[in-house]
Formats: sequence, structure tokens, C-alpha cells
Amino acid sequence: MYRSEEMTRKLASEIVKWKYEKPYDLYNYDVDDIEELMSGSYHGILNENHTLVGYFCTGKEAQVPAGSLLRAYDDFSFIDIGLGMRPDLTGKGKGHAFLSFIISQVGLANLRLTVATFNKRAIKLYEKVGFVQIGDSFTNGRTDFQVMTNRCE
Repeated sequence: MYRSEEMTRKLASEIVKWKYEKPYDLYNYDVDDIEELMSGSYHGILNENHTLVGYFCTGKEAQVPAGSLLRAYDDFSFIDIGLGMRPDLTGKGKGHAFLSFIISQVGLANLRLTVATFNKRAIKLYEKVGFVQIGDSFTNGRTDFQVMTNRCE
């Protein structure tokens, strides 16, 4: 159903055009973010029609900088993942298959992700596939975040 490919400038240019509605607009990229998307840790996710439906990244790019400052990512036994689905596809019951595909690409063991605490829709999905909240939530001054893993501690 899905396939992954390394991020290309064409895919990154498409992603920066995506616009999420409030309050999800904090996930919006702009044209200045193309180089970040091209950093080597991002992958585009395409459907069976070769249409871009989302992306994922791993490593430092998947972490919220404020969390690093607050030592939320000090346990290095985890692989951090970040992900995004094209805005017009969100909230339509496609998240489970999408996230399951990402997990199959990254590997199941010791995954960690960070989610905005207002994003109840995503949190519900993450919990459904086995992620649990660890530690305290933190803020970047505008948004509160929580860290979740698929490994119970």
C-alpha cells in the first residue's frame, strides 16, 4: 500500500506547501525548511499511485529542540521518530496503517516520539499501537509536548 523513498527536493518542495489548520499549524513547514527536509534523515511516503501522502524522519531531526535542552532525550537507547501525513488525509482513519508502515520501515524496538499535548487525535493513535507517555511534558514557550515510547519502563 505504501512505499518509502529518500527525501528529494521535489518531495520536500511539496511538503512545504502543505498547510494544516489551527491548532495543527505548528506542524507547517515553509520554503526555508527544504534544506532540513533534505538533511538525510527524512523519507517520503508514497501510496500505490506514487502520490506523496506523508513523511517520516529519525534521529535528532525528530526531536523538539526545547526537549533536548530539558534533557527529555537523554536516554540514547531509543530511536526518535517524527512523522507527518498530508493535511487532507488526516482525521480519516488512515493513521493506523500509515504509522504501522513507518514502524515497519524503522523497526519496532525502542521507538520514541514527541507529540503536542493538544493533539489528542495523534496521541490516541500512538497509544493504540502501543506507545505510552514517559516522563513529564515540557514546553517550548508556546506549545506543551509529551514524549512517548513503545517500550514500557
